[in-house]
Amino acid sequence: MTEWFRGTTSYKVGLNSFVHFKILVEMTIKGLGINELLYFRVISPEEIGYIFSAAPAKDFGGDFTYSYDKIFLVPADPADGCSELEDGEIIQGQVVLVERGGCSFVQKARHVEEAGGKAVLIADNAVDNDSQYLDMITDGSTAKPSIPALFLLGRDGMMIRRSLQRHAMPWAVISIPVNVSSLASFPLKQPPWTLW
Repeated sequence: MTEWFRGTTSYKVGLNSFVHFKILVEMTIKGLGINELLYFRVISPEEIGYIFSAAPAKDFGGDFTYSYDKIFLVPADPADGCSELEDGEIIQGQVVLVERGGCSFVQKARHVEEAGGKAVLIADNAVDNDSQYLDMITDGSTAKPSIPALFLLGRDGMMIRRSLQRHAMPWAVISIPVNVSSLASFPLKQPPWTLW
């Protein structure tokens, strides 16, 4: 256990929890910056009703200017998001889940934006990845997407897709972004397969 002081408040937490708690407090103090994590909660399906973390793109994409209490997380078709997306009427105004690979992060985000998506979560195609965030950087093109673009761990993306397939659901319902520093139950709501 580590004891950490901020002002007159003392916190006792385990080493892994300490690192994430410190990041959360820093985010609360100075706001979300580049390469810090952003959190979202899956509301439905309930079996994956956890709080997930994602890393914002380093040098492209926008910020969340609004907090969405309930918005759809729609898996992209095609899954890699490297060409025009199908089901534009479902994607319109929603968050889209795409898989890494096949084209640049910028191209994926641009296809989601062109289809009317509010944001894109790009899940690593290494489904065993439960701890390594990648820096999503521009591909050098001049047309940069303006929607938020976030990198999601591969195991998290796979578990979300698998749950949707198992329940024959076309989308998940999520809340994004989530201010986890205000949630006393945050440590209990993390995916059990993810190292924190």
